[in-house]
Amino acid sequence: EPMVQKHLESLQSYYGNGLETGPLQRLTNLLLVEGLTDIQQKEHDILQIEATKGLRNASKSIPLEKLFLPLSKVSIPPRISVTIGVAGIGKSTLVKLFVYTWAKGEINRDIIFVLPLTFRELNTYEKLSAEKLICLAFPHITEPNCISAGAVKALLILDGLDEFKTPLDFSNTVVCTDPKKEIQVDNLITNIIRGNLLQEASVWVTSRPTAASQIPGGLVDRMTEIRGFGAAEMKDFLDQMFLDNRDLSGQVLHHIRANRSLHVMCTVPSFCWISGSSIGYYLKNSTDQSQEATAVPRTLSEIYSYYFKMALSSEWPEKPRETLRIEQAVNNSKKIVGSLGRLAFYGLLKKKHVFYEQDMKAYGIDLSLLQSSLCSRLLLKEETQSFTAYYFSHLTIQEFLAAIYYYTAAKRAIFDLFTESGMSWPKLGFLNHFKSAVQRSLQAEDRQLDIFVRFLSGLLSPQVNKLLSGWLLVKDEHNSFRSQAISFLQGCLNTDYVISSRTVNTMHCLYEIQHMEIAKTVEEAMKNESLARILTPVNCSALAYLLQVSDVCMEETNLSNCLTYNICKSLLSQLLFCHNLRLDNNQFKDNVMELLGSMLSVKDCQIQKLSLAENQISNKGAKALARSLMVNRSLTVLDLRSNSIGPNGAKALADALKKNQVLLSL
Repeated sequence: EPMVQKHLESLQSYYGNGLETGPLQRLTNLLLVEGLTDIQQKEHDILQIEATKGLRNASKSIPLEKLFLPLSKVSIPPRISVTIGVAGIGKSTLVKLFVYTWAKGEINRDIIFVLPLTFRELNTYEKLSAEKLICLAFPHITEPNCISAGAVKALLILDGLDEFKTPLDFSNTVVCTDPKKEIQVDNLITNIIRGNLLQEASVWVTSRPTAASQIPGGLVDRMTEIRGFGAAEMKDFLDQMFLDNRDLSGQVLHHIRANRSLHVMCTVPSFCWISGSSIGYYLKNSTDQSQEATAVPRTLSEIYSYYFKMALSSEWPEKPRETLRIEQAVNNSKKIVGSLGRLAFYGLLKKKHVFYEQDMKAYGIDLSLLQSSLCSRLLLKEETQSFTAYYFSHLTIQEFLAAIYYYTAAKRAIFDLFTESGMSWPKLGFLNHFKSAVQRSLQAEDRQLDIFVRFLSGLLSPQVNKLLSGWLLVKDEHNSFRSQAISFLQGCLNTDYVISSRTVNTMHCLYEIQHMEIAKTVEEAMKNESLARILTPVNCSALAYLLQVSDVCMEETNLSNCLTYNICKSLLSQLLFCHNLRLDNNQFKDNVMELLGSMLSVKDCQIQKLSLAENQISNKGAKALARSLMVNRSLTVLDLRSNSIGPNGAKALADALKKNQVLLSL
């Protein structure tokens, strides 16, 4: 068919453009997952990576070429597939790779039409019909009804649900079955997913995890997740970045590996690129070798400050389009960071990450500024015949710019910056604005301000001030706010034993501002096994944070002889992700086993080895553990020596083992 041929050619030229096949190996194998976990539905992408240490305990993977095929001879192919992945992990690249490989005839030859669309493009329409949607994806089509009527096999790809301007509301879908009828775009999408329209076509949606929770689990036939870099892939990626300097690539990798929380974040390609470039830029420009160990960028704010410095300098990987004198460049860049910062901040508040020409006008952004090389390094542009869209090169770049804008504006603002209209009670002084931002992030249901407040705290650290002073910050001005900001953050650490990811994020803010006294005290106590005496509520917050980032917990998390029922309860959400957990000799009774049982039953649970030796567990506690073993899929070793478990408890455990296929040693 000439029509099909034309379609294939246009897809090959568009999607083959700029696709490097080398580093894409990991995209050819996806993880098969059973729905979203709690943490994926509620937390900011970066908090998800930090908590799970970048690992998912998915046992099965599926190759790209089988993504739309039945899993077994007796099952049917999925109609609705959803692929999730955090910001910057490669969802759009995966779509490109699939479409290109399909258009070349290498996979899924049974599909006659692949119709790729992005939510970025759908945002520009108010109303569409199903047939118009097909023509959008495939302008050469003469009879869209052959697809809408299901005469040929088609796959509709909808990339980037998290960028869609309207939340999908499945509970109030107005049913539409007429493919020619124009309806609101969000309603069109819900009708397609529900199967009222294009029921014969397969649909593939990609999304960041939180946004994917808009689609009811019962409608999704197959959910997959993109995994981040493994160790070898991270090394290859950095080698590709520093092709001409293998020594530098090795040094950068060494620094990333030496910083556990940074290493975990670098499993995401975009983040690895930002961190790798910053550390590389620092190493190339650090003249004093003796200082090197202390000043290597470690916090997020330091990494992004170096990244911005590099974007301003002539050392950017691509050559600049214009050469300016340095003071001219600095003045220009202040202007750019100022106007992009406002766009970034108010975009963040509205959960908006893609901007169109009308948004740029609304925020008074001079479109001629967008031509400068600094701007094109921070803000990317997508131009098609029908629309022009702008988006920050990574979510965290938007958050860093938003923090710089807020920091600068807070010094002179007299009203609350979070209310855009300016109608609010007067709010004077930087510290009041700082407190307001931290409180909002602690109260926000969707946790979307967590990284923003980390950056905001980081701008008060001496190291970041030194890096950005004379350009984006005033030299030494942080001194007048820093100690009060630290006191305020410490005051947000709970006074009672209730620890959530909010508490952990406040500890991250203290790390960014470079105030690590509490964490150091607790880490020392962990090393010396003397935690028992110091676990006050504030120190428990530090312990929850250290369970994520400290090297002491890398091989084994040893919390023997120091926990009580209340402390254990408060730490549950963090203990979930400790691979090797020792809780010996804590005088734990059966009520703690109820807690631990509930933790082992959660989908997120990653504990592989658990030791509960020398406690006071009896039959009741053993039964609680047995119930959790019926559903747990991570635990391979469980040690219950020297407890008071009788025949009934032992029988319950034995019965659970008939069901449990994972536990190897008890």
